[in-house]
Amino acid sequence: MGKTEHEFTQWSDFEFQPCDPPIDGLSEAILSRDDETGAITRILKFEPGTTTAPNGVLTHDFWEEVFIFEGEFVDERLHQQFFAGSFATRPPGMEHGPWYSKTGAKMFEVRYYPK
Repeated sequence: MGKTEHEFTQWSDFEFQPCDPPIDGLSEAILSRDDETGAITRILKFEPGTTTAPNGVLTHDFWEEVFIFEGEFVDERLHQQFFAGSFATRPPGMEHGPWYSKTGAKMFEVRYYPK
């Protein structure tokens, strides 16, 4: 089937849900999903004071591209702060996180699996 077709839609019209696994202050709005391939496009939202430390360092089997469009967060493993306008591409198996956001952040993220 592929991803659902959307003409221009305000991202703020999408409903935010807790992430899986749940972290206090972290939520996502799924903009599109392809259940056949596992590809997802979403907005990830950190409320002020959110930490993903309970999840520890992450790795996964998919590609991930992330663009911070609002706010900031600190990568606690790298001891580095990233701000709106920052972009990352993470291949499968790359270690990343955990993060902490003092003021909150919003990120546009695309996930997809290698062929």
